Amino acid sequence: MILEMKVPSPGESITEVEIAEWLVQDGDYVEKDQAIAEVDSDKATLELPAEVSGTITLKAEEGDAVAVGAVVCLIDTSAEKPEGDAPATYEGGDEGGGDKNVADDLKKEQDQTPNTGEKAPNPAQKTYASGTASPAAKKVLAEKGMDASAVSGTGKDGRITKEDAVKAVPSMGTPTGGNRGTTHSKMSMLRRKVAERLVEAKNTTAMLTTFNEVNMTPIFELRKQYKEDFKAKHGVSLGFMSFFSLAVVRALKMYPAVNSMIDGKQMLTYDFVDISIAVSGPKGLMVPVIRNAENLSFRGVESEVKRLALRARDGQITVDEMTGGTFTITNGGVFGSMLSTPIINPPQSGILGMHNIIQRPIAVDGKVEIHPMMYLALSYDHRIIDGKESVGFLVAIKEALENPEELLMDNDVKKALEM
Repeated sequence: MILEMKVPSPGESITEVEIAEWLVQDGDYVEKDQAIAEVDSDKATLELPAEVSGTITLKAEEGDAVAVGAVVCLIDTSAEKPEGDAPATYEGGDEGGGDKNVADDLKKEQDQTPNTGEKAPNPAQKTYASGTASPAAKKVLAEKGMDASAVSGTGKDGRITKEDAVKAVPSMGTPTGGNRGTTHSKMSMLRRKVAERLVEAKNTTAMLTTFNEVNMTPIFELRKQYKEDFKAKHGVSLGFMSFFSLAVVRALKMYPAVNSMIDGKQMLTYDFVDISIAVSGPKGLMVPVIRNAENLSFRGVESEVKRLALRARDGQITVDEMTGGTFTITNGGVFGSMLSTPIINPPQSGILGMHNIIQRPIAVDGKVEIHPMMYLALSYDHRIIDGKESVGFLVAIKEALENPEELLMDNDVKKALEM
């Protein structure tokens, strides 16, 4: 029996996928549920499992765009599973195909070489004089600031003559002798979709960025005091993301316009907070969503961040887990970024950029002290968020991060951390 395997729908509104990589070869025996291919949609990379066991016949090439529901391979269920892996051989050739491959390559080169009926000239024989400049040529090259190795000699046995040196043109700083090759590689469907969305955000929103800085000392002290007990009890680390997520939840309640989007001629405001977190996966940037962050505790946020980050890293993230989101947090600081202007994740209207933490001198009560400082950046859509709201929103985040015990923990740290 021959089974036709068709492309399953990876999610609503997705009409085609791209074969990113076949994990098996044509003619291989595959087991049921074995991953046979990786397919890219415009939102995620997913594995395609074999529906039955049998011998597979591929019907699409890597890089092909295939419509959802189209046949990508055939599986012959009547084929028997081979007892062992037999070495590949070629008919009419030696075992392993090595000599045949070489012969094919040579034949291909011969077929592609034009036959002019003339013998190719013998290359000039190299001697001790090859590439050596005459005294007069040396002087000319020195005046031009050129090295003899950059000049081809036409004199006897390849010697560089004065005429060669006079005709030589300096490189004007252009590098020579190094590798100047280029490589072309096809962008994945996911990467192309990310690029389209970034350009869309730049072209269709009135994007503006406002900045502030936050003193991270209070959070450092809380983490230093409670992080070991927190991890021992809950199995996750007490990181920065929980503080930032809960600070964002608080600020969005104070400034609901930031938790809004444009829907035609109307402004749609959400009464819940779904925070998209930008994470780097094997296929590029992914933005899974923490649902109803307003209902989560520190432990809840950290557990969800860890779960989503691991799924993104392992390529297991689903389209549903990246769909939606009312506000985005991105952390360029993990890569060493000091300051940036993050691009809005449409159709959202705001994105918060975290950056690296640097010990810097600041004025505290009239004295200069050194504290761990972080720059914050809020990019927002000026069509529905005014400057007053954007600045107030970012200041509200700064206040919560610099006074977390009162504003995020209701003056009860152990209860907030469920210790």
